[in-house]
Amino acid sequence: MSEKKQARLRRARRSRVKIRELGASRLSVSRTPKHIYAQIISESGDKVLASASTLDTSLRNGKTGNVEAAKAVGTLIAERAKTAGISEVAFDRSGYKFHGRVKALADAAREAGLQF
Repeated sequence: MSEKKQARLRRARRSRVKIRELGASRLSVSRTPKHIYAQIISESGDKVLASASTLDTSLRNGKTGNVEAAKAVGTLIAERAKTAGISEVAFDRSGYKFHGRVKALADAAREAGLQF
């Protein structure tokens, strides 16, 4: 495993420990060059309560690896969280820097009513 990936995973582990201490559901973000994924995971960490990604049929048209696609995923995850009865989460950026697609997803989820 490369040093860059190990450093990202170390940052992710450190933030997940803090989120676990809070005892809140977490909005976990994962990204690849082509797609972006978001999941809301329960407090205990054993169940996915809601998920959205650019692989969903409604979001697959057009480009999937850009900021606009990330905004669409953020809006969709917020809507699915509301239907699941979740209004407040902790944001887990998975060790990625908070800019670009990760920031766009977070901002769109906030605008759609998810609080973190």
